[in-house]
Amino acid sequence: MIRIGLLGASKIAPPAVIAPAAANPGFEVTAVGASDLGRARAYAETHAIPGVAAGYAELVRREDVDVVYNALPPSAHAEWTIAALEAGKAVLCEKPFSMSAAEARKMTDAAAARGQVLLEAFHYRHHNVMREAERLVRSGALGAVRRASAEFQVNIPRSPDELRWRAELGGGGLMDLGCYPVHALRTLLASEPKVTSAEGAFEGRVDTRISAKLAFANGVEAEMACAMIAAAPSARLVLEGERGRLEIFNYLAPQLGCRFTTTLDGVEETRPTDGPTTYEAQLAHLEAVLGGAPSLTGGADAVGNMATIEAIYAAAGRPAA
Repeated sequence: MIRIGLLGASKIAPPAVIAPAAANPGFEVTAVGASDLGRARAYAETHAIPGVAAGYAELVRREDVDVVYNALPPSAHAEWTIAALEAGKAVLCEKPFSMSAAEARKMTDAAAARGQVLLEAFHYRHHNVMREAERLVRSGALGAVRRASAEFQVNIPRSPDELRWRAELGGGGLMDLGCYPVHALRTLLASEPKVTSAEGAFEGRVDTRISAKLAFANGVEAEMACAMIAAAPSARLVLEGERGRLEIFNYLAPQLGCRFTTTLDGVEETRPTDGPTTYEAQLAHLEAVLGGAPSLTGGADAVGNMATIEAIYAAAGRPAA
């Protein structure tokens, strides 16, 4: 049994960890820690979690926790991920991984030094849809890829309590939303891009929208875009190669509705989108990695994603702190 402790009484933990853990006999959520003990107790009661920790430090040291799920604001990812690793715990850290590539390196170095598993919670990466897209690209079915694009936009209401509207906590469209298209392009094109241009709209240091042009290996030209002020949600991924194209609407959470089509050598096909949810697949991957399987996120991948995010911000002229 893999015992999970929750860092933070977060909104994301119920769909991301609590529900899939309840459906997987290999996992159990054993404790939650929050900055406020009363909040942690209320959260534990609501979600039937047996253990409550009086703060983050106590949570990462608990003997009934094997894996720490870090769903704190990004500004707290490095400090408490490293604390959990030093306490001998594996860590599943929410995206965006950190506040910078330098922080990401410290986190991954800490995991390597202690021989602990550290994964970034890019749940979409584990779904059958993304796995099949990767298989198609690697097999050469598209031929040499020439162009690619990925986007994610959704309206995020303004609120003083909404971390995504607070740059000092790691908010902003690129950090919260754009990290997905950046990661999807890097994953499928299997290389680190050069940011050739970027532009965005900012309210203070919070980017409400941002787009960038990326140059990948072998001459692949790509575009990414994100926005947190949007009339309608959109998550679209397209790759075009010498032999055809791949297009996915809602590559991020196919379990909520998805269309996956390919046109190869002139033949259009609708691909299956069923299978375990992204979150169920993510926990299954965590279980496999704890058993010695290679990881699909974290490590150099996490550092690379943060480095690209930093480069996009620099090219877009994000205001200085």
